[in-house]
Amino acid sequence: LRDNRIQLQKSTPNELTISISEVALSDEGEYTCSIFTMPVRTAKALVTVLGIPQKPQIFGYEQPIDENKTAQLTCRTSGSKPAAQLRWRKGNKKLLDARIEVVEDPNGKTFTVSSQVEFPVSKEDNNIEVTCTVDHESLQNTERSTTQKLQVHYMPTAKIEPHPQYPREGEKLRLQCDGQGNPVPERFEWKKEGNETPLQESSENILFFPFLNKSDSGTYLCKATSSMGSVVAKYNLDVSGILGMSSSPRHTAGPISISPSLCFFSPAAVWADASPVPSTSGAYHAVIGGVVAVIVFLLLSLLIVLGHYLIRHKGTYLTHEAKGSDDAPDADTAIINAEGGQASGDDKKEYFI
Repeated sequence: LRDNRIQLQKSTPNELTISISEVALSDEGEYTCSIFTMPVRTAKALVTVLGIPQKPQIFGYEQPIDENKTAQLTCRTSGSKPAAQLRWRKGNKKLLDARIEVVEDPNGKTFTVSSQVEFPVSKEDNNIEVTCTVDHESLQNTERSTTQKLQVHYMPTAKIEPHPQYPREGEKLRLQCDGQGNPVPERFEWKKEGNETPLQESSENILFFPFLNKSDSGTYLCKATSSMGSVVAKYNLDVSGILGMSSSPRHTAGPISISPSLCFFSPAAVWADASPVPSTSGAYHAVIGGVVAVIVFLLLSLLIVLGHYLIRHKGTYLTHEAKGSDDAPDADTAIINAEGGQASGDDKKEYFI
């Protein structure tokens, strides 16, 4: 053996050891060691060189894939000996049922392996990564893989957001049509239901009302359009004397409770979304003022009646036994002179203290 890559490692009468650096496929074959005795003795060894597969490549994806169509991807690696194995993964899921093709390379020693998969795509597959990995014994538990991120075109979606959320008559209102999709919508058409003529048609997704009034009430439609198609969003605007509400459930006012001694609003009487408009506040103030006046009148009347009662019952209590006390010099004489005649000294006497 005459090669600079072959070095003698050990040489004794009983052992001969060599090493080969930078092993190539050409180093594969049968090696013979001879002992020059009488007779000459030989031993042979068959050396197999593994071909390391190249990093896999993915083909078949040149542009975004439309929703509900089928993706066809091919993964290929060459230079493996023996032939390598390929496996697929989409996100965290394995892709099965791949078609495998093995072709011998021109050198007659290594192989090129191809694997093809097909799967339907949806909008959930947008921006998902598809990975092809090569497995081979020469890689010694290391992994060689290639990843392709998918772009999926899908139909747009749209919804209308009001600003403010609960508009009132006389206020400004901005309706914003939020369109989502891949690609994102580029054209927006605004209509009022029942009218054929569009209110606005441009790349602008906002419909503006500088001053709301009752004539603005109705259902508004926003048509968002992209290269994948169009979608229509609806918004119900109700501009009444109190509130202009969206299509969400409407809050109603509860009763107002009034008692002679106390005026209060029950918790349900407070609107959750907006305060009453100025056109009705005057009536509420008049009712409250009348109730307060009634309460004040009742309080004054009560004070007058109470004072009159206290004045009439103010004075000294007089018993029947003491009716003659006006001219009596003392209490005993007053009792004797009381109406009903004179009482003997043994009669029971009654005093007022």
